[in-house]
Amino acid sequence: MKRALVVGINNYPSCPLRGCINDAKEFSETIGSNDDGSPNFDVKYAEDVPNKATLKGLIVDLFSGACDTSLFYFSGHGFINELGGYIVTPDYGKYDEGVSMDEILTLANNSKAQDKIIILDCCHSGAFGSPKITGHNAHISEGVSILTASREDEPSLEIAGHGVFTSLLLDALRGGAADIRGHITPGSIYSYIDQALGAWDQRPVFKTNITRFTSIRKARPSVPLETLRKIVEYFPNPKQEFPLDPSYEDTNTEEVKHEIVEPYAKEENVRVFKNLQKLQSIGLVVPVNADYMYFAAMNSKSCRLTALGYHYWRLVHDKRI
Repeated sequence: MKRALVVGINNYPSCPLRGCINDAKEFSETIGSNDDGSPNFDVKYAEDVPNKATLKGLIVDLFSGACDTSLFYFSGHGFINELGGYIVTPDYGKYDEGVSMDEILTLANNSKAQDKIIILDCCHSGAFGSPKITGHNAHISEGVSILTASREDEPSLEIAGHGVFTSLLLDALRGGAADIRGHITPGSIYSYIDQALGAWDQRPVFKTNITRFTSIRKARPSVPLETLRKIVEYFPNPKQEFPLDPSYEDTNTEEVKHEIVEPYAKEENVRVFKNLQKLQSIGLVVPVNADYMYFAAMNSKSCRLTALGYHYWRLVHDKRI
């Protein structure tokens, strides 16, 4: 069971925002299902939460009880002072700006959920996870992952009605940060956003203490898993090469008007070769002594696993895929 609380606040009395509700709605819709339409998070969506008490109650409910994953997303104003960081609510006042980031961290640290994920798109969000009381030393319990839009001393920017951070976050969730199997993790999301933002832009922050693989969303795999699993069939030994010849190339047939060579295309070999080409397209296989797989086949060369190919070969061989 995976549940998420998604909050967007635009309606601040003296400093309204424009893009937070847009971002929260899109995040909620995206995280609710996987790329194939299968259910993902059970989402509770809230916009323009009127006061601190209401928002704190929602957060307490999120981290109460046991579940596989509890995820909290917030888009709105953030604030920091000598006491720590806060996610700001519309009823803010001096020294009562909103819900304390340190209190949210305590709720996440004490939660019985196996994975706790906090994603904040607000100014000064990088203060989350480094309480003032500990001298900014991170205190994150096992199973907690934190992804923030900026460092604690930086703003979080909006452009054209959307937060810069959340725009990249959504791109990552929609497949940009997926691995070959389609899994999208907090770490891969951070890597995607980190590479997209330059040295002079706001800098995202990632803090985590995990001991297991956590997938936030699943996109469509780069190649079908049944094709990926054939890697151990084609390469029984990961160091050996797979010999090719013209019979693997489907255009090497008398039905196609061009020069052909023996042995002519064989249906079974063509099927294997198409799978090898798929594996080559995602960096798991490379032709040997040829620029392209086509020439490796037509000139009776071979192909071999890359270092990444060996990694996935090992996963398949050990029955982890």
